[in-house]
Amino acid sequence: MERLLDATARAEQRHFWFRGLRRFVRPLLARAVEDYPHPDILDCGCGTGANLGVLADYGQARGVDQAWAGVRRARAAGRLVAQATVMHLPFPDAHFHLVTSFDVLYCLDTGDERAAVAEMFRVLRPGGRVLVNVAAMPILTGNHSVLAHEVRRYSAPGLRAVLEHAGFGVERMTYTNTAMLPILVPLRLMQRTLGLAREDDEDATLEMQVPSTLVNALLDRVLALEAAIVRHVDLPCGSSLLAMARKPGADPA
Repeated sequence: MERLLDATARAEQRHFWFRGLRRFVRPLLARAVEDYPHPDILDCGCGTGANLGVLADYGQARGVDQAWAGVRRARAAGRLVAQATVMHLPFPDAHFHLVTSFDVLYCLDTGDERAAVAEMFRVLRPGGRVLVNVAAMPILTGNHSVLAHEVRRYSAPGLRAVLEHAGFGVERMTYTNTAMLPILVPLRLMQRTLGLAREDDEDATLEMQVPSTLVNALLDRVLALEAAIVRHVDLPCGSSLLAMARKPGADPA
């Protein structure tokens, strides 16, 4: 986990993938909190806390993470972060207007995955929303999966079933990073054919490194174009899966 956090911290400001994720989620964040003048937002599994900077544009944002190394980094950046697991959130029932979870659920075994989504449901106010991003398409399992401790990669029906099992009503679900598939499919196939890297191998961190300036800028623009399309259209495949779901009921406030 320390290696993953180190690699993430070095990449998340400039890497095209992280910049793309922020472009994909911003329209959904705006939609999720548009009915609340002062929304309370919780990020479950916030890592280094970088996404809390994005969430702060939409309300009072705080986070939890299991790894003390991530909590320490986030607090050093001035974020409101507690050390806790996603399966046991240290907050009262019906407290938040929006709960987010970016690339966390796929690291959990089935029991913990269900417990985590149930906890997100519990701490949301009636009518509140959850925004979840996960790794998608099992064919894309590769070296990055080793470093990220992937237990599974999701399909849209699979993620929908998990959210609906907890009581959520899914409002939006789309694959993202579709434009990356011509690169990722042969790359991940080659990695599996040659044998996946071990967690302590340098190959496991290569995909977290920022590409050359030219390549990074080109892929950044490609994902910017895709993000503009995703504002209006749900994509049928991609390396990630993004979903927004709502807890039934109306907020009495």
